[in-house]
Amino acid sequence: MNSPIRLSVIAAALSCTIATPVFAQAETAPSAAQELAEMRAQLAALVTRIDQLEGELAEEKAASVAQDATIAANAEAVAAPAPAVEPQVATLEKKDGWSFKPRGRLMYDVGFTSVPESTGRDDGFGNEVRRARLGASGGLGGGFGYKFELDFAGNEVEAADAILTYEDGGLDIAIGHHNNFQSLEELTSSLHTTFIERAAFTDAFGFERRIGASVSYSTGIVLAQAGVFTDNFDDTGTDNRGFDGRVVVMPKSGNTQFHLGGSLHYNDLGEDDASVRYRQRPLVHFTSERFVNTGNLDADSEFGIGIEGAVISGPFHAAAEGFWQNVDMPAMTDDPTFFGGYAEVGYFLTTGDSRGYKGGKFDRTKPESPVGEGGMGSVQLSLRYDYLDLNDAGIVGGIQNGYLASLIWKPTNYTLFSLNYGKMDYTDAVHAKADGDTDYTVDAFGIRAQVDF
Repeated sequence: MNSPIRLSVIAAALSCTIATPVFAQAETAPSAAQELAEMRAQLAALVTRIDQLEGELAEEKAASVAQDATIAANAEAVAAPAPAVEPQVATLEKKDGWSFKPRGRLMYDVGFTSVPESTGRDDGFGNEVRRARLGASGGLGGGFGYKFELDFAGNEVEAADAILTYEDGGLDIAIGHHNNFQSLEELTSSLHTTFIERAAFTDAFGFERRIGASVSYSTGIVLAQAGVFTDNFDDTGTDNRGFDGRVVVMPKSGNTQFHLGGSLHYNDLGEDDASVRYRQRPLVHFTSERFVNTGNLDADSEFGIGIEGAVISGPFHAAAEGFWQNVDMPAMTDDPTFFGGYAEVGYFLTTGDSRGYKGGKFDRTKPESPVGEGGMGSVQLSLRYDYLDLNDAGIVGGIQNGYLASLIWKPTNYTLFSLNYGKMDYTDAVHAKADGDTDYTVDAFGIRAQVDF
């Protein structure tokens, strides 16, 4: 109630109070005093009620103002775009250090190969689910952790990483099925390579995950890795026993990241009738044709030496590797040494983007302006020369020279589309043309759609 109304009410009450004694003169004196006291009490009660009503009215006005402010704020929030938040996969955690994080990837490839018709080899359209993995990783408390993934591609279920780990500062110990320490290209996740398939020598020389135990130690710019391994999950019946080691120096100057490394590989085949075979496809995996192939070679052991180097500076990167694989063959006078390597350069056509690097290998590229946040993602162009020589010491497995180009579009951190073209120039190919010529070219074209979490 406002002040004018309050004053009017009080004035009316006072008038009644003053007039009452006049009309009460005919009454006795004690009766008049009693009535006057009652009227004063009523007046006090009336004033108290007026104060109560004023308080309630003030509260209603405050609530109304707050409600109007809330409605206006909500309307403004709806009109304004929500701040961009990078999607996160839910991780279950407990206080004792235990955690569970689901992980997975899906890669679908499609394309074609073009082969000289007179060779009689298959070519044309091809497609496949290249990788379809599901798994989980997390912590177990006390520095212990785990990682487990299954791959369902190719109508088969195969184990990828299946390891128990322990970390303490720069020390990392792993036991289980995981990559041994060969090649920057091999150790870089398939999610982050610049071509849909790795360099030819990594597959030709049988680089793969194996069961074993390894130790990695990183301090400053130096990373040292070593491990002992048997064979992969599918070949546990073999007697393979191997050792792998790798050292990487990774200095940084300003915004430029350098990488220089070397590796050693030794594998004792452990059987009297053991053999090895080195061969490779023409760039794409969905073809089963190989135009370089040593066939099965009776061998006691393998010994390999690799060198690797890379540089990342803003949108530009370059990388190169070489690997020599020597095979101990008792039946041969001279043991053959085969060689593979590559050199590549890449450049981002979009502003602010750069290739990721972490822990002695290439890592995830995160677009500066992803789709959904006002940008178009990142676009990267890469060129590569890829070389594989399987001719030595009287063995003619063929030579493959690959001239490759790749265009990658990453709309977001976790989606990727890639176009690849390769012209493979062969010398001493294992499949001759009708006229007996073994020197010719094969064209390969591949497209990949990829998502991971």
